[in-house]
Amino acid sequence: MRRSVGRNLGWALALCCFTRLAAAQPAAQPSASPAPTPAPGTAAPVEAPPATPPPPAPEAAPTPPPPMPPAEAAPPPPVTAAPTTPAPPPPPSAPMVSKFSATLYGFVELDVILDSTQSFNDLAGNAGIAHAGSYAADNKRLTMGARNSRLGYKLKGPESDMVKTSGMIEADFLGNQPLGSPAPAGTPPVSESSFFTSPTFRIRHMLFRMETPYVDLLVGQYWELFGWQSLFHPATVEIQGVPGQIYSRAPQVRLSHAIKTDAVALELAIAASRPPQRDSAVPDGQAGVKLSIPSWKGLHTGGAAGTAVDGAALGVSGVERYFRVPNLAATPTEAIPIHGWGISVDALIPVIPATDPKSVNALTLTGSFVYGQATADLYTGLTGGASFPSLPNDAMGKPQTYPQDIDNGLAVFTADGVLHAIRWESFIVGAQYYFPTSPRLWVAANYSYMKSSNIDSLLTATGSNGNKLWDKSWWADGNVFFDANSAVRFGFEYAYFHQNYLDGTTAKNNRFQLSGFYIF
Repeated sequence: MRRSVGRNLGWALALCCFTRLAAAQPAAQPSASPAPTPAPGTAAPVEAPPATPPPPAPEAAPTPPPPMPPAEAAPPPPVTAAPTTPAPPPPPSAPMVSKFSATLYGFVELDVILDSTQSFNDLAGNAGIAHAGSYAADNKRLTMGARNSRLGYKLKGPESDMVKTSGMIEADFLGNQPLGSPAPAGTPPVSESSFFTSPTFRIRHMLFRMETPYVDLLVGQYWELFGWQSLFHPATVEIQGVPGQIYSRAPQVRLSHAIKTDAVALELAIAASRPPQRDSAVPDGQAGVKLSIPSWKGLHTGGAAGTAVDGAALGVSGVERYFRVPNLAATPTEAIPIHGWGISVDALIPVIPATDPKSVNALTLTGSFVYGQATADLYTGLTGGASFPSLPNDAMGKPQTYPQDIDNGLAVFTADGVLHAIRWESFIVGAQYYFPTSPRLWVAANYSYMKSSNIDSLLTATGSNGNKLWDKSWWADGNVFFDANSAVRFGFEYAYFHQNYLDGTTAKNNRFQLSGFYIF
């Protein structure tokens, strides 16, 4: 019994010492171990009195307990959505609007031309025909080119209640290359390859308009007012202008005013155009009046690619021009004045009317009559072979050169040194019939005649060579057009050219032309 009590006191003292040592450690105290449970059948140990504890050490910051995981929320009960109409798609964004607009237009053209003589390029105009019996008259020429292809922009804006503005830029590839034509005409010549495969881009139209309720203003290069171009132009596969046709554009300032009613429209216009001789220092003066009936419409093709519906019209126009030509000497001492003038009467008559550009079974007639003097430049390439006479050699036998400042074909000096204007008279008539077929098929035929009433007497008096000068011309053609679709057009033409030379001989050329157009 004594041994059991002593053993229990020893265990109690050891446990007390262990507890005091653990309390003296600076770290956080672990949980105290529970006292051992006495063995069964033994008495509980007697606890020793507690000893005085040492001063407490500074408490360390308690370690925060780890965060509790968030409680998992119960999913909400499913909600059945009420059926709704789907929302409409958002409206498309508004397009950007400018005060200007531009429309691209034009056509791609390829011409295949067979001439019975070696007289013309792709554009024949009023050039002279090779004399019968010459090498050029006895041999053919095949020409292929795309020079008449065209590109343009129609511009609009800005506009107001009182003023509407617009513009036009149009060009083709018929521009003048150095010296103008391939061998043997050029000196030195332009190569034939370069002339047709690297043609010169040129201005056709470059202008702007201002339209008001009172007067309309046109400024820039455009069709001449003379002849009311291009309303009365005929339909041809051939590149215009053709023999006997007024066909010209010029820089100008034009004023016009249209008086419109339900039945008729009357347009009055005046223009100041580029002078044919800049050294005259006076612009061309042109004026015209045109009466049209908008309700009497006809289908009309001007040239080969421009088909539209135009109202019946009658136009009268005139031109007045002034020249100051140096006197016929190597060193001129005075300027000799001379006047030129012309009048043109033109008509477009729908025989079988049409109301839509896609109309069929339509017949339209066109016609123009022109008379004047010093007006050759208003045609295409017209001179009649006329040129200023050569000056005699000087006292030392050296050639003298006349300082010519006016184009050939407008005026000429006679042997007595008097300056005369060359007169020309011409007319051209045409008909266009559109068959009731689809795709569209139509035919056109034209005839022109022109003559000079004084070139014979004027140039014979100068001793000029008569085999280079002609005073009469006949021309006729027939055309067939076919539209493969709204953009592609094909045309075939036969044309006959005839000229009378002052030496009493005649010259003729037969032309066959096949052309294709992509019109946009």
